[in-house]
Amino acid sequence: MVVDDEREFAQTLSDRLIMRDVGSAVAYDGESALDLVSKDEPEIMILDIKMPGINGIEVLRRVKQTNPDIQVIILTGHGTKADRELCIKLGAFAFLEKPVKLEVLSATIKNAKDKIMARNPAGQKAI
Repeated sequence: MVVDDEREFAQTLSDRLIMRDVGSAVAYDGESALDLVSKDEPEIMILDIKMPGINGIEVLRRVKQTNPDIQVIILTGHGTKADRELCIKLGAFAFLEKPVKLEVLSATIKNAKDKIMARNPAGQKAI
């Protein structure tokens, strides 16, 4: 799942991930992201921090409380060192800054997927 209030960026990123056989839903704000998570738990979430309404840090906090197995990759253009430290403390898998090379993001997604597979070798979502 890609969560970013920059609609064009989020859709383009989603399209590029789909071209690499990584399906992805898109949400443009924190409220929509939390709604999607409650309906269809994604394995991996790529999450921006600065968004109107519920910001990315609060989305991360709530997702990790209710769905701790979701691997959250923070991808932001406005992050600070304090944001990075807080996100990692809250359970983010990685903290990346925009602009990010697609190869770096793809490798981070693969590493998150490997972590999921190591925890659940059958490749099935935990119930």
